[in-house]
Amino acid sequence: MYELILVRYGELGLKGKNKSQFINRLVLNIKRGIKGLAPREVISTWGRIWVPVRDDLDQTIERLQQVFGIYSVSPVIKVEKNLSAIQEAALKVLHDALPQGGSFKVETRRPDKTFPMLSPEISKAVGSYLFAHSPDIYQAEMHHPEHTIQVEIRSEGAFVYGQVIPCAKGLPVGSSGRAVLMLSGGIDSPVAGWMAMKRGVTIEAVHFHSFPFTSERAKQKVIDLCQVLALWGGKIRLHVVHFTEIQKAIRQNCREEYGITIMRRMMFRLAERIAAENKAFAIYTGESVGQVASQTLESMYTINQVTNMPVLRPLVGMDKEEIIKISQSIKAFDISIRPYEDCCTIFLPDYPKIRPRLEEAIMMEEKLDVEALIREALEKTEVLEIIQEEIIS
Repeated sequence: MYELILVRYGELGLKGKNKSQFINRLVLNIKRGIKGLAPREVISTWGRIWVPVRDDLDQTIERLQQVFGIYSVSPVIKVEKNLSAIQEAALKVLHDALPQGGSFKVETRRPDKTFPMLSPEISKAVGSYLFAHSPDIYQAEMHHPEHTIQVEIRSEGAFVYGQVIPCAKGLPVGSSGRAVLMLSGGIDSPVAGWMAMKRGVTIEAVHFHSFPFTSERAKQKVIDLCQVLALWGGKIRLHVVHFTEIQKAIRQNCREEYGITIMRRMMFRLAERIAAENKAFAIYTGESVGQVASQTLESMYTINQVTNMPVLRPLVGMDKEEIIKISQSIKAFDISIRPYEDCCTIFLPDYPKIRPRLEEAIMMEEKLDVEALIREALEKTEVLEIIQEEIIS
């Protein structure tokens, strides 16, 4: 019955002279999102994007709901611009939307001002037709209807629909530059990456792997999380950083309670180097104030001093319950809770310093050959490109 899906793009319509760049990016991402389904042309017109349906309506809508930048979608019937065709299409939409009956009203938009009837006249004529050609289980209701039948008269035709399905909103991935995501394998950092992509950011994921202290299953867990993020971002490049020698050096040369602080400072140095090599301009983390010892304000201040790059923490004001809710909604939670330790937990001291002092951290790092350790870690870094279910070394 439905031939097209109408795609609405919300805040992109407010981008002024740059609007076309955002819309072009969104069209590319839509094509990527529906790749693998029956081939079709995505149509961009003034104020609207249209995706044809090929006997795969539900699958196509599900894919579009994972494309950032789309505000909502509607399955649409397209007909000729004459009243009888519009009325017949509206009757089909009504019976599909309310098969058991209920209250409805009709709303009309008429961007094509050459159509001989005004919008209120069209709504009245269509509503009267629906009422006359439907059983008594349907009632017209102007103020609080159960369903609204929408009619749009545009230069390219008349469009009738009855559903408005919410989507991911945000900005198209790739429209806001590139950033590094410090991806631990826990619950928080994948959510931070998802929120970065929602604002149009392309993600370079960085994971710190301490084999043999952390297992290959822990690494696979992170790969699986990247595949979840790739459903939303199209492609995730994962940098698996060899972190074993750094952790050994910290354990041998630094006070135990400062281990997490020094480790995080080294991670930020590495993330900054990877960001610079990949033309990224910020570092994203899954930190939330006060959640663990390294996330007190004092810890964040001491750790941040090793980089001049912006460190963005989209979860900073959220509690764990809020974070878990998002993790579950994006299908990352069950992967995140797999019982495989990451490098942040294997050498966790009994009493980590929750208010570390910058001068003490600097003093302890004087015992480390920081540059040599970073160079070795980067030389052993493995880079994987993850495109949904595909992994390319």
